[in-house]
Amino acid sequence: MSNGQWYPPEWPDRIRALARGELTAVPPKRAATVMLLRDADGGPVVHMLRRRASMAFAGGAYAYPGGGVDPRDDDHQVGWAGPSLGDWALRLGVDPASAQAIVCAAVRETYEEAGVLLAGPTAGTVVGDTTGDDWEADRRALVARELSFADFLQRRSLVLRSDLLGAWARWITPEFEPKRYDTWFFVAALPAGQRTRNASTEADRTVWIGPAEAAEGYDKGELLMMPPTISTLRTLQPYATAAEALTGAAEQDMTPVLARARLEGDEVVLSWPGHDEFTKRIGGTGTEQAERAGGTA
Repeated sequence: MSNGQWYPPEWPDRIRALARGELTAVPPKRAATVMLLRDADGGPVVHMLRRRASMAFAGGAYAYPGGGVDPRDDDHQVGWAGPSLGDWALRLGVDPASAQAIVCAAVRETYEEAGVLLAGPTAGTVVGDTTGDDWEADRRALVARELSFADFLQRRSLVLRSDLLGAWARWITPEFEPKRYDTWFFVAALPAGQRTRNASTEADRTVWIGPAEAAEGYDKGELLMMPPTISTLRTLQPYATAAEALTGAAEQDMTPVLARARLEGDEVVLSWPGHDEFTKRIGGTGTEQAERAGGTA
């Protein structure tokens, strides 16, 4: 039975063009995404959204709230609580300014797409209900880039609670893709008093689902996902609570994962180092001829 691995039909041709030197890899843009968890009967569940089928990239695929870094996320005015920028830089494998931008993007995008804000008036508090009209006006201004995240926090006298995030993984879009992202995955627990909503214009559905249930849906071919999504779901499964997962983030490997493509005769072989289940072998016609174990599409 085929699984739900997202695999664009144009990839084989793009891979061959890259191998022939006819395609130049574009540099990846920084991005962040958050696996938002809450406890439920039987263990934690994760908030996922389904990308609209009309989306040019990964239409119909399930993903987490997230998006690209806004250049203003580097702003020095951002109110900050939790580990220092130096500590975050070491964990994320970047310089301190980039660490701030990536963590800010994670918090900002979670608010923009799910209505959940990981910030509070003090280093030990978190805002409560964020569903009022005034909050929504600010959220829309952030989405439209009419308001920077630093100004948003300053206006509301809030500090970003970086201690509520745990860095989990890092995946880089393959070199043959026209739009590329260097994406850091984070985990966080839903703050008390807040609730998620589908605030994203890119999603047509949101769900709270157990990682094991979501992975089973993928394995059965019922839920479409990109490799980073299903991979991180599988690594969430051992944790019995959201708090345990947040603690466990410190043990996760942050080595960047970048797909590799090679030609073996007329066959394209696509693999993600350390993640054999995603390996693909595509014949000369662009139709899959053979696959390594676990690598069905």
